Amino acid sequence: MDTFAVEAALPGFSVVVEQDSEAKPFSLLDCHDQSLRAKGWMLIEIGDALQLLQKEQRPLFQNCSGKGRFIQDLPSGEVQAALRDFPKLRALMQIGAGKLEEKNFVVLDELQKTQVRGVIWSMTSTSGQATLVRLQRLRGYERTYQKVSTAFADLPDCAKDVEALYAGLFPGMETYRAKPDIQLGRAEPSIEVAADIIHTYLKVARQNESGMVADIDTEFLHDYRVSLRKIRSVISLFKGVFSEDQTVELKRVFSDIMAPTGRMRDLDVYLLEKDMYFNLIPEHLHSGLQAMFDRFQSERGQELSRLSRRLRSKAYATSMKHLIETFDGIGQLQPGPNADRGAYDYACALIWKRYRKVCKIARGITDDTPDETVHNLRIDCKKLRYLMEFFAPLFDAKGFKLILKPLKKLQDNLGLFNDYSVQQEALLAFVSQQSNTQGRVDAQVGLAVGGLIAVLDQRQKSERSRVIASFQHFDSPETRNLFRSLFHDKEE
Repeated sequence: MDTFAVEAALPGFSVVVEQDSEAKPFSLLDCHDQSLRAKGWMLIEIGDALQLLQKEQRPLFQNCSGKGRFIQDLPSGEVQAALRDFPKLRALMQIGAGKLEEKNFVVLDELQKTQVRGVIWSMTSTSGQATLVRLQRLRGYERTYQKVSTAFADLPDCAKDVEALYAGLFPGMETYRAKPDIQLGRAEPSIEVAADIIHTYLKVARQNESGMVADIDTEFLHDYRVSLRKIRSVISLFKGVFSEDQTVELKRVFSDIMAPTGRMRDLDVYLLEKDMYFNLIPEHLHSGLQAMFDRFQSERGQELSRLSRRLRSKAYATSMKHLIETFDGIGQLQPGPNADRGAYDYACALIWKRYRKVCKIARGITDDTPDETVHNLRIDCKKLRYLMEFFAPLFDAKGFKLILKPLKKLQDNLGLFNDYSVQQEALLAFVSQQSNTQGRVDAQVGLAVGGLIAVLDQRQKSERSRVIASFQHFDSPETRNLFRSLFHDKEE
């Protein structure tokens, strides 16, 4: 850093920098979707210590390592406290690394009296470099502090904020987005819309593969599956956009990609809810429950090994590369009868039809409605939500927000209803698998599972009532009128 330029801007002052110090390795930590960077923060691990840089605040320091850990598992300290809103299901991971050289300096007046202290961080990575200056105010020298701050800020190689540090150290680093923006035109042919969405979410899915193999956290698999689910929704919901033969083939291909991840995700959900399960039943049944979770954990290890081998295989890489090339434009796609239909008109027709289907099912739900019908409503709500998210850029944002809020609430209730049902089925299947040839099962395991099923059954019944209440809110006259004004197909 050119401290001579600083001195030139500060007549009557001198800048004294300590002798060269040893450069130390550093790791830049964040979660996969870089939530800290989005807030203008930077978390740096140097040795066994964490430093958190925040906008216009003093850096925070804590003696502990962070890589590979969840915030809630860090020891108490000022960094851990500041990160309390960090996503609970995301682990801290290294998103960049390099070398850091730290030098202290002082700014002296003509009488060699210290008026400002500071630290210079010279940071380098394999792809760039950046310099950060932090100043310390000294009582009685506020005017000098302001002059020094301005002088350093005017240096071209001095990072003004955290984003400038990222840009200098890691130029071109992309931020992962689970829901990337996709630009659409109202008259854009529907086959081009479908190709854009599928191509985008294929790339999102692929960005999660390395995190799944490394088993950094469970959200990598979750995001991977959601991306594939959205792709499958496009193929099934955009009827007549692709030829019938290609639609059948694409459904098969993406079903084959998705299938090997199902059991792993189920086990993740059970293990994430472990504390909840233990809180549902008396303590004297916990030993049986622990035995069940030990088996789940063991099975998860086997599933992870199997899935990792698949993701690292040449056949998988070739298949995904071919799919991305297939949907990079429409040259390799076989158009169906709706391929050239304009995006806006097609969206209105699809969303309006799905909305009416949701309302028809939901209005018939009572306390006696079969569970399968409630599950079908959940699936149709999810399809409606996906359609609305896909085509959102074509419609009024304010109206969308008003509609989505009650729809999300209904989906939350339906999701819990489904979870309680699926969990009961899974517990029954687990007991069946653990029984011996005479159909007997370990008494502790049997009692624990039986107690859980009884509690989950009661929760499912309660959630059914909430589903009915949530739909009544979603089916309000205001929401019905808004759906009609936004999406009603005038040709119908």
